[in-house]
Amino acid sequence: MNGYKEDPLARGSIWSNREPAYYFYNEGDGMGDADFDGASSFARRKRYSGRRALNDWLDSFRPDPRTVGHGWWRDDRERIARGDDGEEGDDGEDGRDHHDRHHGAHYFDLAAANYTTAHTSLARELKGRHLQMIAIGGSIGTGLFVASGKSLSMGGPASLLVAYGFIGIMLYCTVQALGELAVTFPVAGSFSAYSTRFLDPAWGFAMGWNYAMQWLIVLPLEIVAASITVGYWNSNLNRSIFVTIFLVTIIIINLFGVKGYGEAEFVFAIIKIIAVIGFVLLGIVINIGGFPDEGYIGGRYWSSPGAFHNGFRGLCSVFVTAAFAFAGTELVGLAAAETVNPRKSLPTAIKQVFWRITLFYIVALTLVGLLVPYNHARLLGGKSSADASASPFVIAIESAGIQVLPGVMNGVILVAVISVGNSAVFGSSRTLAALADQGQAPRVLRYVDRRGRPLVAIAVAAAVGLLGYLADLEQQADVLDWLLAVSGLSSILTWGSICLAHIRFRRAWRLKNRSLDEIAFRAQGGVLGSWVGLLCNFLVLVAQFWTAAFPVSLAPDTGTTGTTGSGKGAVQEEQEYDPVGRAQHFFLGYMCVPIVILFYVGYKAWYRTAIVRSVDMDLDTGRRGFNLPILVAQEREEQKGWPVWKRVYKFLC
Repeated sequence: MNGYKEDPLARGSIWSNREPAYYFYNEGDGMGDADFDGASSFARRKRYSGRRALNDWLDSFRPDPRTVGHGWWRDDRERIARGDDGEEGDDGEDGRDHHDRHHGAHYFDLAAANYTTAHTSLARELKGRHLQMIAIGGSIGTGLFVASGKSLSMGGPASLLVAYGFIGIMLYCTVQALGELAVTFPVAGSFSAYSTRFLDPAWGFAMGWNYAMQWLIVLPLEIVAASITVGYWNSNLNRSIFVTIFLVTIIIINLFGVKGYGEAEFVFAIIKIIAVIGFVLLGIVINIGGFPDEGYIGGRYWSSPGAFHNGFRGLCSVFVTAAFAFAGTELVGLAAAETVNPRKSLPTAIKQVFWRITLFYIVALTLVGLLVPYNHARLLGGKSSADASASPFVIAIESAGIQVLPGVMNGVILVAVISVGNSAVFGSSRTLAALADQGQAPRVLRYVDRRGRPLVAIAVAAAVGLLGYLADLEQQADVLDWLLAVSGLSSILTWGSICLAHIRFRRAWRLKNRSLDEIAFRAQGGVLGSWVGLLCNFLVLVAQFWTAAFPVSLAPDTGTTGTTGSGKGAVQEEQEYDPVGRAQHFFLGYMCVPIVILFYVGYKAWYRTAIVRSVDMDLDTGRRGFNLPILVAQEREEQKGWPVWKRVYKFLC
């Protein structure tokens, strides 16, 4: 018996309601009831169990039974546009002819797009603990462990704290807005679907594809980085061996469905959290006890070589790097469509962002700035984004004379890299499937099997992951950098779109005389917080343009700051870019913007879409919690007995 819970105005179930598999056998195949009573009944049962297990496994790859009626290969928008369940139109015309006659060939049906994303076949299996760990550990990766070293070198320890604090405030506002939208509309595609619904279908198309391309390229990039990281223990092994191992591992995890992704991220996040907390405690001890040959450190490196480096341009460079370090924070919103109870799980997960920003970034990076001077020779000497030799965390530990922990930290960095690769498959496959649901991508990408897995989209991600075999080529870094540049600013554009979509959603909510009490989870910053987040995202784009056009001086031949000397006090020799190097740096940093504009303008011209007016916005399709007043009244009655400390804790967490 399958559990089923009907949700008003949204036919999708909170529980995964899937058709059971049916098996048939002939009386002569040895599987009749009478045959189970013979002497060899145990052997027959065993064969039958094995055959049934194989049938179960093969059956799971078939299309979801809820899509069989109209077929995953057909366009739901045709049926919805006709207003029936698949019957032919007048005069025997099929859906496409009927659709074209009434709307024209170049027409985007916004109502149908909202319907298909709200009635997804994805399995709802993520629980609260999964979402909390995705929120806490989602962006703890090489951006913190390794790329923070580049930020420290470019801007100094004070710039590091200012920039990461600024981006933390921006992300806090953005994720709060995303939380409100995702709890109210836990639909497939999340933020790309919100751009389509509340902004402009053309912008949703541009954002969705750019976001998907970002994660598609991140997968081979992280696999290459992981293969390089293994070289810490043995640099003589062929990297292709580890590319195969890591790629197969990541794909297998995602073939276990969203539950497999959630469990893997749960384990990965725990490892990363323990590592960061351990470093914070160790960093305090090292700072007080000092290095073996220097004694107490304190704030020495804030005085010499100094708190800032490269002036205001150095600070802006750190802004950009810090923004990339937080990429992946929005995945918790993308997972809303596959969560058992979004109203309960998402608010807690969203609030965890506050603690991640405070503890895992600000505290950890404060200690990094105290223990490692910004002119250390190794900060920009890494060969990849996961090269532990360039990690300020590893540098600080090695400077203290500790022999074992650098290897442990390198292992943590390897786990972080695999975690990012795992998230890359999840993020790209779900976004591609949602785009196909809305008619903005090839229909085959919307294929979802009986276990709620978007198999074709996962296969596309796996195919792009084969680029990881570039690891043994000398030019692999250049190839992947240019591929990543196509969508390099995707996260920032996505965050800005989330804030703007929230602003317009609230405006439409007010114009239709809806009460805020009808919203299950309200952003703590409200509309003002979304305006702050939108402004901050815009400022980061401006900073990225400036630093891309006029970069901090780097060595033109290697792309890294030149250094002289060695050890903790090595001084960097700055060299200017040549004209070719400057042009290359600009396009690597800002090529995403003209590509997004091209996608937007091209789609808008082809489908003649318009900006969605507030009065025309659909505020009901896919919305959950229509019995919210009763639930809220019960919760408020329960909260009256809470002590003050629990009220404060629940507000923050």
